[in-house]
Amino acid sequence: MKNILLPTDFSENSWNAIQYAIHFFSKEPCHFYLLHINRISDNLMNGTPYLATEDVLEYVYTKPSKEKLRQVLKRISILFPSNKNHRFYALTDYNFFIESIRKHVKEKNIDIIVIGTKGASGFKKIIIGSNSGDVITKVKCTTLVVPEKAQFTNLKEITFPTDFSLNYDIRILQPLLDLLENNKASLRILHVSKNKTTLNNDQTRNRELLDDYFINIDSSFHYLNNRSLQDAIQCFVESRNSNLICMVAKNLNYFQQLLFHSKAEALSYHMKTPFLVLHES
Repeated sequence: MKNILLPTDFSENSWNAIQYAIHFFSKEPCHFYLLHINRISDNLMNGTPYLATEDVLEYVYTKPSKEKLRQVLKRISILFPSNKNHRFYALTDYNFFIESIRKHVKEKNIDIIVIGTKGASGFKKIIIGSNSGDVITKVKCTTLVVPEKAQFTNLKEITFPTDFSLNYDIRILQPLLDLLENNKASLRILHVSKNKTTLNNDQTRNRELLDDYFINIDSSFHYLNNRSLQDAIQCFVESRNSNLICMVAKNLNYFQQLLFHSKAEALSYHMKTPFLVLHES
């Protein structure tokens, strides 16, 4: 039984991520935990910090959140009435966002977080909200990030960008292998370099390890030369209609080239393709 955490702010963007998650895990027994986190800051009364009581918090924050969560659960039951292997639970919390996510990941033994992004579609840049950016970089839990306009399609092909610099631990790659096997999907391992260079000994060894690990999967290796990792991956994914991009958070230097804008302290993402970030447990 998989445990899935679905943070929601009740926006259509987060609703899209919820729908995507239900489709994505339609073949697996799952517990889905819908979590709304109220960010509560100290109120100032005549310049003096005022800490709300539990009763005030319940009335002002928790009670309205519970009602909205009930509405989301009702919406799910109407649109997805038939899957008996899925169970849904509503959670409310008031805390700092990342601290709350970490707490529930630990308490509920969460296997994967599914969270949406905010932004524009088409060629306009999608700016990943600070919440999504913080989750994928600060919470050690596998995370599926769903762009605002992403629509679920059957998982047929996954693109795995890598510079072959890491000797990946089998435990990190297991969620990817599970997805490939459960969906009978193909894997395209993509190496992008700024200049046409040959792999060094370590890279060659790590490439061979990946080849061995995915030996029973329909997989292939692809090599592109482009000064922009982001542009290369976007071109590759869109030309092949890949359904998912998968990366390993441990490979931060490579990871940041795809997700971090070089001239701004914000995560930027150009594609409508969801991406899965694998973390060490």
